[in-house]
Amino acid sequence: MKKEYDFSKGIRGKFYNADAEFNLPIYLEPEIAEFVGKPAVEKNVERSQIVNMLLRKDKEIIEI
Repeated sequence: MKKEYDFSKGIRGKFYNADAEFNLPIYLEPEIAEFVGKPAVEKNVERSQIVNMLLRKDKEIIEI
């Protein structure tokens, strides 16, 4: 790394996007990954879709 950097020609906020949405990664334990992986393969969908389905069901149960 340089000792000093020249930011005098920099543009503040050049890459800022107020509407940006971030998808944070969620790491599953191996046992859970295998559990949701099997139905994902059977239904030919992404693992995240199975996890979201399970979480929606849990949400319904909690909201009752």
